[in-house]
Amino acid sequence: MSSVTLSTDSADSDLRRYRLWFYAAAVYNLVWGGGMILWPNFFFDVLGMSRPNYPALWQVTGMFVLVYAPAYWWAARYPYRHRHLILIALLGKVLGPIGFLWSVSTGQLPLAFGWTILTNDLIWWPVLGLYLQDVAKACGGWAKLLLGG
Repeated sequence: MSSVTLSTDSADSDLRRYRLWFYAAAVYNLVWGGGMILWPNFFFDVLGMSRPNYPALWQVTGMFVLVYAPAYWWAARYPYRHRHLILIALLGKVLGPIGFLWSVSTGQLPLAFGWTILTNDLIWWPVLGLYLQDVAKACGGWAKLLLGG
């Protein structure tokens, strides 16, 4: 075995405490994304909002969420090896709430729509942030992580 494989295996082992979280995220994304694809009006009906004119657009959102499910599953199996998938996931979980706040402030979405932001994005921030802090240390710093290291 090469020294790179040994250090990667060691780093994966050191980050094992995040595995359960990533498996949970994989299952959540599978269920939520699949649900929005199969029943695109459900969320709107629960919130008492008008159904979208084009439910296929909401189904695309469900598809984007669903696509993250295998990424989280892979990261759960090998947390260090798939660190960049989690970096991308957190980026989406930061940009989603920003877009939501803009949409609320311009009257395009009601505040009640924030329930999806809470469950899809905000509750995951602490664990993903702690994970990225730990993985940045394992990589040799934030610069190395952000540059693909």
